[in-house]
Amino acid sequence: MRLPRIEPKTQSGDEPFRAGEETLGFTLQDYWRWSGSELMSNAARGVMAEYLVAKKLGVTQDPREEWSECDVEVPGGETVEVKSSAYIQSWEQRDYSTISFDIAKKKSAWNPKTGKYKTLAPPKRIADVYVFCLLKHRCQETIDPLDVKQWEFFVVPRSKLDHKHGENKKIGLNPLSRLAKPIAYHELGDEVRRAMAVQRSCARR
Repeated sequence: MRLPRIEPKTQSGDEPFRAGEETLGFTLQDYWRWSGSELMSNAARGVMAEYLVAKKLGVTQDPREEWSECDVEVPGGETVEVKSSAYIQSWEQRDYSTISFDIAKKKSAWNPKTGKYKTLAPPKRIADVYVFCLLKHRCQETIDPLDVKQWEFFVVPRSKLDHKHGENKKIGLNPLSRLAKPIAYHELGDEVRRAMAVQRSCARR
């Protein structure tokens, strides 16, 4: 037996929960409100960072795929990996968190179109461009991930990351700042496209 891939569909939020043909009086939007209102958790912040990048690149017309090889793909096939970090967390803290981003090479990658993993030997970074998203705001009373002015972004082509931090699994804020200057949200789209051009140039060498 072969079960084909279920393509994700964009939902409106008005879709009702049902018992067969009987609607139950609550909707998908009610579920989203219940499941997605904690914006400060690590998981939620990571997905929001992906959305902000995808929105700036104009590729939010299709819904996010949980297990894609890379977080964002632009027309033409170039890919972006999005990482996020923050000083303030949802749990009680004794001090601000130390800023660190995961840059470990992958040993395998999942392809949702084929339903299979592929082994990467040797391990490598897959995405063409990496976007490191820092929720930089440090006041717990006023922090709001929906305010893009509270974020800053560092954009690095894969070639530069591999050259400077080949086998590293993490990168902190100071070494990251030596790879790329922090930019505001309105600069993000152009900076990602510049990094893609750099990566294409390196790939042709």
